Amino acid sequence: MSEVTLTIDGQSVTVAEHATILQAAGALGIDIPTICYHEACTANAICRLCVVEVEKQRLLQPACVTQVRDGMVVQTRSERVERSRRTILEMLDSAVDLRDAPDIQAQLVDYNAQPDRFPDAERRAPAPIDDNPMYIRDYAKCVLCWRCVQVCAEDAQYTFALSFDKRGFETQIGTFFDLPMPETTCVFCGQCVGVCPTGALKPRREWLLEQGKTPDEIMELTRAERRKSRRAKQ
Repeated sequence: MSEVTLTIDGQSVTVAEHATILQAAGALGIDIPTICYHEACTANAICRLCVVEVEKQRLLQPACVTQVRDGMVVQTRSERVERSRRTILEMLDSAVDLRDAPDIQAQLVDYNAQPDRFPDAERRAPAPIDDNPMYIRDYAKCVLCWRCVQVCAEDAQYTFALSFDKRGFETQIGTFFDLPMPETTCVFCGQCVGVCPTGALKPRREWLLEQGKTPDEIMELTRAERRKSRRAKQ
């Protein structure tokens, strides 16, 4: 495989010609923040947090999908890049509950994001959906990174239980025809929960503990729900 040499933040690196800027930066130990990117998913450049400045390019480029070129010169922490990332983080923080997103919380600090920059912004606040015994869907914490949709589809499970629902600010991850999760093609593999970066998808037991339920109460609740389910099937 052919290789190319480029410069990132003043350091030269040689990588495979089909590598991305994100991969090349990683080879140098340079951290580029991401939200939507996950090593188990197809890179989709939705969040734009990974943008970098490429010499002779008018627009900032998403590092997760932009392939390297020989002689390319990249800046990952220029003033323009940092301003863009700061704004993205501030907009997310104004609209979504990020309390269960430690990586994003660290990025807010790193980029000196101001949580009150958009005080009049509308926050996403739908109630958590508790419709199955395995996990909770809390869309007030969802940043629409698409990871769960991807692992539920071609990237891993091929069950296609999750999809985008609605439009504009009301867009959210949902099920086809807004069906309860047990009535979809979901096999409760847990991969969507595993890739969620914000706690929008959370194991139900963990969520119940956070609501103040004791382990004994959770066990009794689970037993009662199982009895109800068996009666419904009779």
